[in-house]
Amino acid sequence: MRFITDKEQVQPGLIIFRRGDVGHDNFYCRVRIQNEDRYKTISLRTSDRQTARDRALDQYADIRFRVKHDVPVFNRSFLQIAEEYAEAQQRRASAGEVSQTRVVNVKNKINGPLKAYVGSTQMHLISQDRWAEYPLWRRENGKGRRNAVISDATIGIEMTIFAAIMNYAIAKKYVPASHRFEGKPKLKSNRRDEFTLEEYRKLHTVGRKWVREATTPQGQWYRQICYNFVLIMCNTGMRPPEAKNLRWRDISTATDKDGQEILVIYVQGKGKTRKLIAPKSVEKYLDRVRELSKATKPDDPVFTIINGKAAVWLYRDTVEELLKYTDLRDGPSGIPRTTYCFRHTYATMRLSNGVDVYILAQQMGTSVKMIEQHYGHVNTIKHADRVLMGIVGWDAMHAEMNAQIEVEEGKAKAVASIKAKQVEKPRRSKR
Repeated sequence: MRFITDKEQVQPGLIIFRRGDVGHDNFYCRVRIQNEDRYKTISLRTSDRQTARDRALDQYADIRFRVKHDVPVFNRSFLQIAEEYAEAQQRRASAGEVSQTRVVNVKNKINGPLKAYVGSTQMHLISQDRWAEYPLWRRENGKGRRNAVISDATIGIEMTIFAAIMNYAIAKKYVPASHRFEGKPKLKSNRRDEFTLEEYRKLHTVGRKWVREATTPQGQWYRQICYNFVLIMCNTGMRPPEAKNLRWRDISTATDKDGQEILVIYVQGKGKTRKLIAPKSVEKYLDRVRELSKATKPDDPVFTIINGKAAVWLYRDTVEELLKYTDLRDGPSGIPRTTYCFRHTYATMRLSNGVDVYILAQQMGTSVKMIEQHYGHVNTIKHADRVLMGIVGWDAMHAEMNAQIEVEEGKAKAVASIKAKQVEKPRRSKR
């Protein structure tokens, strides 16, 4: 069977025809796109030839207008454009502009929740409302790590990628600029709970007991590695991806201006590199790791599994076991603690000891704004004397007011008691 039948050229670059593979006689038109070796096929929804010619001419004029004013001619699904965006990110990663981890994360989000939400939807049909409704849809249809409730932080990351794909489509002129998403739904920022000084001491001391209670050589190896890993992370503020990328050649020693020996660690993560400094005690923890490891050459990873291969998950299950053993799994906010909490512990301790915010931001590879946003509560506690300045006089005033209230309440109770006694007794009934 012929695909195209009853073909007629209306004018150069425009034909109408019927299709032999459908069950109706309606006409279609095919328009050649100016300056491109491409065609646009459109259903005219009529079997009348003259009506088909008129509608074809209208479509032809519309397409010429679109081409002239850079308005998209072809509709594409979200998934098609998202995959193209992911490929562009892959090229950037190959050129060293972004990390490979970021590309993997983008692809996972595209092929997971974003595909499920709008994968087959034409890009030009994705509205601001559809964008704004994503958080609710995600909470109703998704689960977080280990079947927990999906976090707002995860939703925020997904929406950032969602918006980036729309911006990419606009830049490529697949959709007009009016499709750019405005604003972002307000999402709760779940601050990961750090360990207090008392909790850190407990982690340190009870953790040694936990190591000794291992019942197998393999179990003891992992517990020892995990225990020292925790101490290293709490005393350096490294991000987990930076710890994963750490090699033995990245660690060196130096002396500060007072002649004290310090550790200098070159870290890589989030597509950036920096040098952080650590106290001499961290070298002792690293030496313990080296003694246990089967991978100790300069280019070998510092944190490995028992066979010497790089630790992909950074002892996640073992860390969770340790936190449960020490009864420190959940923080005050009720959020389960993760490896990232060791970084937050480091930041909190440094701020509590008076380290300048700007210096700490450089050390941790983040911004002053981020430090202030996540650790403002530390400054409030550290400067409690200033916050509570004059509170003694304030307390005295409130004490006087409370005493006066008590006196007034006492008088009111006394009056009520007298009235209760004066209530007329019930009369005796006559016989």
